[in-house]
Amino acid sequence: MKVLVTGYTGQLGYDVVQRGLKNGLSIVGIGSKELDITNETEVHRYVKELNPDAIIHCAAYTAVDKAEDDKNKCWDINVEGTKHLANAASEIAAKFVYISTDYVFNGESEKPFKETDNVSPIGYYGLTKYEGEKIVKQLLDKCFIIRISWVFGLNGKNFVKTMLRLAETKNELSVVGDQIGSPTYTYDLAKLIIDMVQSDKYGVYHASNEGYCSWAEFAQEIFAQADANVKVKSITTEEYPTRAVRPKNSRMAKEKLSANGFTPLPKWQDALKHYLTELKHEVK
Repeated sequence: MKVLVTGYTGQLGYDVVQRGLKNGLSIVGIGSKELDITNETEVHRYVKELNPDAIIHCAAYTAVDKAEDDKNKCWDINVEGTKHLANAASEIAAKFVYISTDYVFNGESEKPFKETDNVSPIGYYGLTKYEGEKIVKQLLDKCFIIRISWVFGLNGKNFVKTMLRLAETKNELSVVGDQIGSPTYTYDLAKLIIDMVQSDKYGVYHASNEGYCSWAEFAQEIFAQADANVKVKSITTEEYPTRAVRPKNSRMAKEKLSANGFTPLPKWQDALKHYLTELKHEVK
């Protein structure tokens, strides 16, 4: 099976390529230097020449706060870029995997969001990712839409790395405690994506590591596992204002994975333990 992966230079794209190679797939990972996904002509030419059996679209504009002011660029990448790739996939009858986000929800529910729940983004980034979802559904039958949250992996910046860096100079940190969700380890998610793309169980899925926590609880667990003596003070969203509004409830129901025969991701605490071990090896 020949697979094209966009966003290879990011956290998820990198791990998807590594997992695909490990599973014996013919896999090509590209970043923005290899292909400008906002250029329709370029996208169609590239995809037609490569002629993959599947496209896993991990590339995205993910600077959530910056997106509120840099709307044109965010739209071009997340909406137009997705449209070009989906159209190209349609022309060659390739499967398509679109990576979406918990930010498509408004975060106002008291329960975990199901795949079938109404979508109502409260920020521009979430809006563009939802527009991408709609385009993929309109253009393709053979598609997977995977909503993820709170991503961390080896190849790039993330919350875990930020906390570890701050722990070098701080002994107390204030972290938001009223936004609840699930961390997602790209190593675990990549396994699922590669399994999924080799199936024909198309549709919308929620995929993150098992269990829920607040950002403050996530930080506490990071410091506990890393043996860092840092006290975490839990604060409210209002005490830590950001340019973009964040959903307070980012919990997503993931029962559909098991119902369709896919293995749920490990507990987030176990994922974090594995990740911290990998980080140590990388440093050495």
